[in-house]
Amino acid sequence: MKIDFPYRYITVEGNIGAGKTSFTKMVTKEYECRHILEQFAENPFLPLFYENPKRYAFTVELFFMTERYKQLEDSLIAQQTLFSDFTISDYAFVKTLIFARKNLDEREFKLFQQLFITLETNFPNPDLLVYLHRNVDILLKNIKKRGRDFEKNISRDYLYNIQDSYFEYFRNITTFPVLIIDLGDIDFIGELQYYDILKDIIAKEYQPGVHRVNLSI
Repeated sequence: MKIDFPYRYITVEGNIGAGKTSFTKMVTKEYECRHILEQFAENPFLPLFYENPKRYAFTVELFFMTERYKQLEDSLIAQQTLFSDFTISDYAFVKTLIFARKNLDEREFKLFQQLFITLETNFPNPDLLVYLHRNVDILLKNIKKRGRDFEKNISRDYLYNIQDSYFEYFRNITTFPVLIIDLGDIDFIGELQYYDILKDIIAKEYQPGVHRVNLSI
């Protein structure tokens, strides 16, 4: 099917349980486009981190950064097809820094940030970053519904901290458009009219900076 979006490279972000992976999979299936899907489940330190965040934070974040870098390097650099094919990703590399800012202590974060800055320069900015926003109560419900054992200890405070970190980052974006879509509790998987609405919103052209649309019901 012909691509309807005026962008070559879209990254879809959101807090844990927001629906970013589900949405990008649906777009990929419909348009047969290139899909960059984060391989988060392969991080062997993630269950340990949720049980003991302070002890395993640096290890889990370093593993994530390394794996994301390798995956994006293969997808965006080695293949050299980013600007000829439509690509949608369920994460942006900056996610690495956003989570690390909340999970690491000050000394660890400064070291981590230095490594991140060195690696980040190899990747282009997205043509559009879409952030799927849901309130924390809905996130917790979605997390419980999907039943991943290693996520059972995720706290309300942790989700609020991650949400705040994303919004802190967005405030400084001026070089590419960021589209925050407040989904409320809508089910774009079970009710496909909402999936179509999401696509229509993303298909519009946006100037650099932050834009916000409220679809919550």
